[in-house]
Formats: sequence, structure tokens, C-alpha cells
Amino acid sequence: MTDQTADVDFLIVGSGIAGLRAAIALAPSGRVQILTKAAATESNTGYAQGGIAAAIDAADSPARHAADTIRAGDGLCDAAAVSVLVEDGPRYVRELIDWGVRFDRDEHGRPALALEAVHSARRVLHAGDATGREIARALWQRASAIPNVHTVNHALVTRLIVEDGSVRGVRYFDNGGRECEARAMATLLATGGAGQVFRETTNPAVATGDGVALAYHAGARVADLEFVQFHPTALNMPGAPRFLISEAIRGEGARLVNAAGEPFMNRYHPDGDLAPRDVVARSIARESIETGGPIFLSLSHLPGPRIRERFPTIADMCRQVGLDLATDRIPVGPAAHYLMGGIDTDEWGRTSLAGLFAAGEAACTGVHGANRLASNSLLEGLVFGARAASAMVLPPQAATMKADRRAAASVDVPPLDLVRASARGGAGAVVTASTMETTEVRQLMWESAGLFRTREGLVEPNARLDAAYDADRRLLRPNESGCADDWRRFNLVTVARLIARAALRREESRGGHFRADFPARDDLHWKVHLTETRDSYGQ
Repeated sequence: MTDQTADVDFLIVGSGIAGLRAAIALAPSGRVQILTKAAATESNTGYAQGGIAAAIDAADSPARHAADTIRAGDGLCDAAAVSVLVEDGPRYVRELIDWGVRFDRDEHGRPALALEAVHSARRVLHAGDATGREIARALWQRASAIPNVHTVNHALVTRLIVEDGSVRGVRYFDNGGRECEARAMATLLATGGAGQVFRETTNPAVATGDGVALAYHAGARVADLEFVQFHPTALNMPGAPRFLISEAIRGEGARLVNAAGEPFMNRYHPDGDLAPRDVVARSIARESIETGGPIFLSLSHLPGPRIRERFPTIADMCRQVGLDLATDRIPVGPAAHYLMGGIDTDEWGRTSLAGLFAAGEAACTGVHGANRLASNSLLEGLVFGARAASAMVLPPQAATMKADRRAAASVDVPPLDLVRASARGGAGAVVTASTMETTEVRQLMWESAGLFRTREGLVEPNARLDAAYDADRRLLRPNESGCADDWRRFNLVTVARLIARAALRREESRGGHFRADFPARDDLHWKVHLTETRDSYGQ
């Protein structure tokens, strides 16, 4: 039973960069309510140590930024979305500067621009090594001062309200466990990523892919979910949290070395330590297996005071576990970091479901293709959060993505029983339907759908996730009841299942998706986007 109902003009689920930028843009047009899963300041944005990329230097250009983005995307970027990102990006970044974001400055007082992997020019702005936190601070300060913007903290959204084929709002549990309802003429999902689907992740606890699950359950199309970016350098120390060690450190000259102290990345890729993230992540895993020892980041050849000054947050985290960033070798390993796929949208944040919009990591505009270029994530949230707001104020008939969006280059994921039959010559795995605990899901996904994937390793996990999904759906759907924990588990199982299904379906290696049994990129058969909707096959 729903205890409370609130009506507003615009509803935003999530309080990261995309949601806050949208709220600021929407406020002049009506009442805005932000629902956030934890505190308003807790989001993936705040954990982004790296920077925000934009072609603001005279020696750079949007065309050059686009070329780098497309190269990183490994053949699957949507050209229209990339064009929007790089053309609009400089304007929105300058807006952040005007709004008081304290980016690092060079000796002339201009924004200091850094170089990161696969970028052909220095175009990455940083605020120390806590860029996301600084951007979030400025956006939250601005949004919270607007009378039309109201925030509900600790709200766990469980369902989208769909009436007559349109999204009319959401149902959620408040901080006291009461089920509430919020209705609006337009709803934006800006819920961030899904790193918590995997055992090893750099993401905060709130990053469980809720937006993807909510959209899928409501009947919206999702896309490209097999493409998960595993960051190569998370702290890998027993008993210590897996905090991110920014790629910017390698941009400043840090080297990856094996247990013998030998640099090894040039043996795996001509770009060495600044190779694409997926390449570096798999190379670390392979080198560790080959040498039988751990892998480290070494900065001892760099000036210590400058390193500690440039990366104060990382230096402090290292100190907390007894390491000196500037002089000690830092043990590192890969961890799930970013979801390239998500809720299928156009370049205005419109989804396949009327009244529903998505922006930021929860969305799949196609801008990242199969692998995201470093420091494009904050830019994506900024640009497409603003653009989604522009579309949300339009009449309802103009606020739904065209049905043929990327249609010529998209295919639906087939039913799971057909995938299993194809994988095993007709002999699908038989698994008794039962729920799975969160720790089981995360372990299963890390082992079967992590850095290295195979048909053999994915068939049974797919069957287990399918059974868990069916069990949870039967538990929750008859009267749409269940406690908050039941819904949290259902959302996590849903997203894990979608990732695993797409990973089994794509029989090639591309970007963040690596199939050891199909190690080559196959443009002839697989230069397509895998999409899925809940009712595609009656599931």
C-alpha cells in the first residue's frame, strides 16, 4: 500500500552530475523533485578522481576529440552522439568554470590540461585528484539554492508507474521504510553505473544499476550491456578497500611493473602504460598469471613532492594503508569501473518509453561505443543531463525516442533458452528456480563475465541468473509487494542477467568485452548493438 503521494512537474532519480545539471536546467519550467538513494552528495560523480575532457585549448579541436573517442570506442560509437558530446562539451565546461568549479590552473592562470590514455592532445581538466567531487559540490550548491528543486534523500525507487504506455512517475521506499509515490509529467533516470554487480569494483555501494533495471522492468529498451569497462588500477591489497588509483597517475609518468620490478606494458601494446583501459586491465591479469606474482604501480622515478601535491587524495588513501604513493610500489589490479551500455536513448535523453528519459552512466547514447575514452564520463553526464532537460519540457508527443534509433545496426538478444541451446548444441542447463544472495551474484559475475569470458564459462551462470530472476519476479510481482532488500536484490539480479546474456550472445572480442574463445573483432557479423526489452520474447 502506498502511504504518501507527491505530484511535481519533473522527477529526477539520482543526484550525480547528470541529475543535478538537469535539475538546474528544469527549475525555470516547473517543480523538480530529486530522489536519491543515499545522501544527495553520494554518487559515482563524487568518486571520479580523473578529469573532464573538453577541447578548450586553441591547439585542440572537437573533431580531434571526436576522433579519439571513436578510436577508443572500437567501431561501435554512434557518430551523432559523439558529435554532440565534443561540440557541446567546451561550452558546458566553461559554464562550470563560471559557476565556481575550481579546476587546477597553470602558471599563467589558465585551466591546466592533462594527457590521458588514447587522447591525442592535452584536454583533460582536473581539480586535484577529486574532480568529480568538486564538480558535484558546485552543482549541488547551485541546485540546492533553487526554490523549485526539492530533494528526497534515502529514497529507494522500486518501480516506474506506467499508465497508457507512458511513464507517470515512480514508487519508492522512504528512509522509514514506507512506500511512497511521486508523479510527474516527465521522469529522468540518472542513477549512475552498476559496478556493484561485480565482486571487484571501484564504484560506491549505491552503484547497483537500479536505473537500468527500472527501465527494463517497465518495458524500455536497453542496449550494449555486454560492454563493461574494468579499470586496470584499483588498489589490490588484502583487507584494504579497492579504491581507484587514477589513470592520470600514468599520464604523469607512473609505470606498471611486475614483482621483479620490470616494466611490461610495451610487450602487450605499443602505447605501453597509456594503452586503452581494457588492454591494460587484461595485460595486468596476464602478467600476474605468467609471473605468478602481483603487479605494481611505480612512481619512485618521479619527483615525490610533486606527486603528493598533484594527487593528494590518492596519497592520503595510500597512507591509510601504510604506503607512500611517491616512494612505495603500489599493488594494483583490475576492477569493474564503468558500464558503457544502459538504457537506450537518443542524443536528447529520450528513451523508447514515453515520458521516460535517461542520462549519464545509466543511459546508452552510443557515445562510448564498446569502450569509453578516459574522462569522457563526467562530460557525458554534464552534456546529456542538460540536453535531457531540454527535451523534458517539450510536449509529450515530442518526447519519445524514434523507434528506428540505430535500428539498422541493432539486434535483439534472443531468448536465453535459445542462446543456451546454440552454445551447447541443444543441451541447455537445467537449474532449479531460487533467489540468489547479493554476494553470490557478484562472485558469479566476476568469475564468468569479468575480464575474460567464454561460452563454456557463461552458459551455466546465465541459467542460474535466469532462475534467480524468475524466482524474484514471482516473489515480488503478484501484488508488487516485498521489502526494500527484496527489490535491491531483484534489481541487481536483473542487471547481472542482462549483462551475462549479452556477453554470451556476442561471439567476438571488442572494447570492454573480451571472449577468449572468440578473441578477434568481427565487423562482418558483430558490428551491431545488442538491444533487449522485457517483452521482446515474453520475458
